[in-house]
Amino acid sequence: MKVILKKGFNVFYSLPGFLWLFVFFIIPTLIIVVFSFLTPGLYGGAEMPFTLSSYARIFSSSGFWNILWRTIYISAISTILCLGLALPVSYFIATSKHKNFLLNLVIIPFWTNFLLRIFGWMVILGSNGLINSLLFNLGIIENPLNLLYKPWSVVIVIIYMYLPYMIFPIYSSIEKFNFNLLEAAMDLGATRSKAFWKVLIPAIKGGIAAGILLVFIPALGSYAIPQLVGGTEGAMLGNLIARELMVSRNWPSSSAISVVFLIITTFGLFVYLRINNRKVKNLKYVLRETYDIEGKENE
Repeated sequence: MKVILKKGFNVFYSLPGFLWLFVFFIIPTLIIVVFSFLTPGLYGGAEMPFTLSSYARIFSSSGFWNILWRTIYISAISTILCLGLALPVSYFIATSKHKNFLLNLVIIPFWTNFLLRIFGWMVILGSNGLINSLLFNLGIIENPLNLLYKPWSVVIVIIYMYLPYMIFPIYSSIEKFNFNLLEAAMDLGATRSKAFWKVLIPAIKGGIAAGILLVFIPALGSYAIPQLVGGTEGAMLGNLIARELMVSRNWPSSSAISVVFLIITTFGLFVYLRINNRKVKNLKYVLRETYDIEGKENE
C-alpha cells in the first residue's frame, strides 16, 4: 500500500512538469512535423493533401545545402574557439582567490539586453565604428574596412554572446577537481602541460561536453546575430526558416527546414548523453573496483 501511495505521489509531483513539456514542447513539435508534410497554400499557409514536396524541394536546393553547411561551420568554429578561450579562463577563475568577483564579471554582460549587445558590436565593426576609426586615426588605413556582414563577424558576436555558457560548466568541473592529482602526476615525472592534458582534461570532460552542448545548439539556431551582423554572406538556418515563413509564406517548407534543424540538434544532444552515460559508467566501475580492493585489504 505504501509503495502504491509513493508512486501516486511521484506521479502527482511530476505531472506539472509533464504538462508543461507536453503543451509547450511536444504539441508545437508535432504541429511543425505535420505542417512539413502538407502542401503549400496558394496564398500562403498550408493545406491538404500530405506530400513530401517540401522535403524534396529543400534537399534538391543547392542554396539550402550551402546555408546548412555554413550554419554548421559557423557554429562549430564558434564552439571550438569558445572552448579554447573558456579553458584557461575557467582554470584561472577556479584557482583564483577572487573567484566570486571574476564570476560576477562574466555575468555582467547578461545585465544588458541581448539585442543591445548585438547593436553594440554593429557600432564596433561598422564603417564608422570604433575599429575603423582607430585604424584611420593611426594612419593604418585610408578607406574603412568592411568588417560587417561577413561569416567571421557572426563568429565573433556568437563567441561574445555564448562564451559564458562555456565558462560556467567548465569552471564548475574544475572547482571540484582535486589539484593534488596534478602535483602527484608531476612528482611522477610528468610536465605541467602533460599533467594538464592527461589528468585535468579527462577529469573535467563532463563539463566540457556540457559547455559544447550549451554553445553549439544555440549557435545553430541563431537568428538575430546573423540577421544583424551577417547579411547575405553570413545568413544561417534560422534566417532561412524566417524568410520561408515571413517572405515566401511557405509554411510547409519552413516546417521541413525546422524538422531538419531539430534532427541535427537531437543528434548533438544524443552524443552528449552518450558521453555523459559513459562517464557515469566509468565512475561506477572505478568505485566498484576501489571498494573490492579495500574490502580485500580489510580481510
